[in-house]
Amino acid sequence: MQYSEGQIGRVFTVRIDDREDFISEVRRFVAAMNIQSGMIHFLGAVRSARIVTGPKEPVIPPAPRREEIFGGWELLGFATIYPGEEGPSIHIHTVAGRGIRSLSGCLREKAEVYIVIEAIITEFVGISAKRIFDEKTGVDLPVFDRVLP
Repeated sequence: MQYSEGQIGRVFTVRIDDREDFISEVRRFVAAMNIQSGMIHFLGAVRSARIVTGPKEPVIPPAPRREEIFGGWELLGFATIYPGEEGPSIHIHTVAGRGIRSLSGCLREKAEVYIVIEAIITEFVGISAKRIFDEKTGVDLPVFDRVLP
């Protein structure tokens, strides 16, 4: 087990509006505010989005199972922010629901907002972390500066 210790820095409330892309807008905001590490809580709705709902089979490296949703789905989610190889790396997980159908997974590539998504972005300071591609798993994983014995 790896870990790093820090404190809470700045806290932002953010509104992403109808037809904007949630993923690109939150990435743009994190970069503009120079947030190196942190977390994002969010709620709202999307017109359309792409979600990875787990692997096709539980093998390493995984082949992702992808779903695309359309037509106004409610979202509730959480994300982590760590420095990546090309700037801030944001890993977003969400629960999406419409009617009696629901999905849970990793929000990727696009998420077109329907009406609004509200986000609370909490910055961490003093955290020593990076998100680095792991050859074995084929996934970008967080790497921290300490190991629990």
